[in-house]
Amino acid sequence: MTSIFQYNQPFRLESGVTLPGYHLAYTTHGKLNAARNNVVWIFHALTANANPMEWWPGLVGEGKFLDPQQYFIICVNKPGSPYGSISPLSVNPETGDAWYHDFPVFTIRDMVRTYQHLRSELGINSILIGLGGSTGGMQLLEWAIEEPELFENIVPIVTNAALSPWGIAFNASQRMAIEADGSWLERKPDAGQKGLAAARSIALLSYRHYNGYDITQARDKAFVPLQHNTLYAADNYQRYQGLKLVNRFNVISYYRLTQAMDSHDVGRDRNGLVAALNRITARSLVIGIDSDVLYPIHEQKFLHDHIRNSAFLNITSDFGHDGFLLEYDRIEKALRTFLEPHEGYGFGGWLKKA
Repeated sequence: MTSIFQYNQPFRLESGVTLPGYHLAYTTHGKLNAARNNVVWIFHALTANANPMEWWPGLVGEGKFLDPQQYFIICVNKPGSPYGSISPLSVNPETGDAWYHDFPVFTIRDMVRTYQHLRSELGINSILIGLGGSTGGMQLLEWAIEEPELFENIVPIVTNAALSPWGIAFNASQRMAIEADGSWLERKPDAGQKGLAAARSIALLSYRHYNGYDITQARDKAFVPLQHNTLYAADNYQRYQGLKLVNRFNVISYYRLTQAMDSHDVGRDRNGLVAALNRITARSLVIGIDSDVLYPIHEQKFLHDHIRNSAFLNITSDFGHDGFLLEYDRIEKALRTFLEPHEGYGFGGWLKKA
């Protein structure tokens, strides 16, 4: 079920901008049990929405590991995204028009602080499992540090404690592609679409891996070209993915959300990364993918080294960062072992040595 949470009090962002209020779109699946201790909070990645059954169907849904018959599953569309929460397409109450380029940056920490008000509204005092990959994992870590007592278990996947200069450079290159589209500054929902398509093509090179392209977009692969001078499947694939995002996303939202990613640093104003990670008290399963070039495996090892009550799993995959959406069988096996341990395995066992 999709709902809208409206917060009608002043909300101050880390930037110093104060909003008169905000709204969040969120979905829930299943029901809170009598003890109110069956909450699973899922955090979505960059361009996903608030319904994990759509973008993580291997893990979430009827008969899946995260089954709404057992859990109360909630996922919020993060601020800045065009899928229902406050975003550049929302109305600026000061002008009566859409925010467009005047929309402020919500840092990862700002996002988490909006969720805290929703949590209070829903009467949720504990979260059994917090789960998120990529920028979803950033939000999860930030919240588990901000309110350590809230989470019983957390599973940050292919994420890090602070976005690296390498990650910032990828985001900057995407924003440069958007800025090169002369229409992107036009105040209309469909501005900057060519720039957004180019930005998505750049992003894919960080989401995927050499081996994955060799498998799925081989030089001799047959394909239906999007334009007459496209000769190879990999070329066609990049164009297809760019067009696909243009048809479902907004360029200013994308621009602001990459800036939000750049802000990610759990150690900011907390005496550094190690001190911040040491505040996490939840049982933690940190998952990385060995072919991830955006968030390399050493970043997840760093999380494991400094989250005291943690296990670690390195997944071998040909599909890079996006493997967290594709390798769901192995993620499910790890989750099942972590959350439903058997003698000789489970938490502190083979996962820690993987």
